[in-house]
Amino acid sequence: RQNQLRRLISPFLLRRTKGEVIEELPEKNEIKLPVELSPDEMTMYEVHRRKAEVAVRADKSLNGSTLAEITRLRQMACSCSLVEKKWQVASSKMLAFIDLAENLSDSGNRALVFSQFTSFFGEVRKAMDKAKLPYLYLDGSTPMAKREQLVKDFQSGKCPFFLISLKAGGLGLNLTGANYVIHLDPWWNPAIEQQATDRAYRIGQQEDVTVYHL
Repeated sequence: RQNQLRRLISPFLLRRTKGEVIEELPEKNEIKLPVELSPDEMTMYEVHRRKAEVAVRADKSLNGSTLAEITRLRQMACSCSLVEKKWQVASSKMLAFIDLAENLSDSGNRALVFSQFTSFFGEVRKAMDKAKLPYLYLDGSTPMAKREQLVKDFQSGKCPFFLISLKAGGLGLNLTGANYVIHLDPWWNPAIEQQATDRAYRIGQQEDVTVYHL
């Protein structure tokens, strides 16, 4: 039935897939940028890791606690303050990102910045404001009309950085105005990260694209 349908509708479809035009696309460079936690961060992380291990071993059902504990550890790898609200030490990952963003800005580049944690974006935005790095921001609470305007603003060159929640912006956006993509933290499924990268690395992109994975 699928073959029958394909034969029926094929005369009315004009479709170009990335595979068909891959030779037309510019280069894509993937860079993994390791970020070492500071001694204070590592100590706090290890305290929570041991608590998580005890909690998981005690939960015989293993229904929700394992995922919850791992998620908290992933948050702490971004910033301990996402779990420990009284934490005042600067996040090593935040410092690494701001340093990278300043270098990109000074060189006139434009970047998409993805994270799975909107709470981490709250800290990122404060740090970017302090560093005087302009940005646009989109997450799942952004209304559709504003979402479309944000895309237009970025594509027209009004802002060099576009911060996007991975869930909200991993699909359905054409953002070929960016020549850099920065993933602040790894998603559970690498294919989702790839789809997010493809917001910039897609048909219509004229420049080489560099992808940083922190």
